[in-house]
Amino acid sequence: MSFDPKFQRFDANEEYNQIPTRFQIKTEEETNWRTNRKVRKPKKSKQQVVAELADASHVSEGSFKITYKPARYEAIWLQASLEPFFTQALIEDVLALVKGGKEANVYLCRATPHLPVRYIAAKVYRPRQFRNLRNDKMYREGRELLNSLGTPIKDRDNREMRAIRNKTSFGAELTHISWLMHEYVTLQRLHQLGAAVPLPIGAGDNAILMDFIGAPGQPAPVLHGLSLPLSEARHHFTEIMRNIELMLHHGMIHGDLSAYNILYWEGTVTLIDFPQVTLSESNHNAYRIFQRDVQRVCEYFAQQGVECDARQLVEKLWGDYVKTAPDRTVSDLE
Repeated sequence: MSFDPKFQRFDANEEYNQIPTRFQIKTEEETNWRTNRKVRKPKKSKQQVVAELADASHVSEGSFKITYKPARYEAIWLQASLEPFFTQALIEDVLALVKGGKEANVYLCRATPHLPVRYIAAKVYRPRQFRNLRNDKMYREGRELLNSLGTPIKDRDNREMRAIRNKTSFGAELTHISWLMHEYVTLQRLHQLGAAVPLPIGAGDNAILMDFIGAPGQPAPVLHGLSLPLSEARHHFTEIMRNIELMLHHGMIHGDLSAYNILYWEGTVTLIDFPQVTLSESNHNAYRIFQRDVQRVCEYFAQQGVECDARQLVEKLWGDYVKTAPDRTVSDLE
């Protein structure tokens, strides 16, 4: 399920004088219909423009009717991010805010009847000035930049690569889309490989859709804070290590794995949050990142009584599936 890249996007960092045109808000320069001359009005402040944009988002919703009532300014980027999914008939309602995060919010949505799931989790990224992103350079090393279709941006795409090198607002938008699409493409690949991840449903320029784990009013909790019987803890530890091994076998490392982003629901575990997925063969930090993932998992399960040796697991798995030495990459061998 792909999305038309022509859908307009709200970029919270774009110049305020571009915002009214994109969202069809009348600006300080309007045409007098009798004289066909522009009538200059007093310039509006940034606060006034944003306020008008918020008002316009409520007025122009059209078929975009939702049960959830967002805060005034939240409505701006929520509508801009999710409206394409309504147009594509993937979701028919936004029911609730499930989780607010530093990078993104997760919303519970009702899926349209033709989909194989009843409820969808929509991960919607916050406007850039409101995000608190980690330093992602360490994770991005060795990864290709992806466009909104999930395909690599090649060096021949001069405009895109030049914008990224020059760190323009357009380049920042491309980098953001690539960050998001790496998560979606990773979910697609892992789901096809049989990993314990949510079913990916769709992706746009500022949001991804996936199967909702849990029930309305009761989203699946994360492992952190849960106490498990020893036999069940052993079973889930084995399953999580199966997923870690599966990823490494296919050249991937989660990059931020811990009990905080493993869901537990009805006796099963599900791994989530993959935007920082790291490539084992092309990132000099891969071994260290892999060590941290395994160590965090072992720390949680050791508290549940499971005997596990993170160092031994890391050395064995790395030796089995990665042909480069720690802190080396394939390009170093060429």
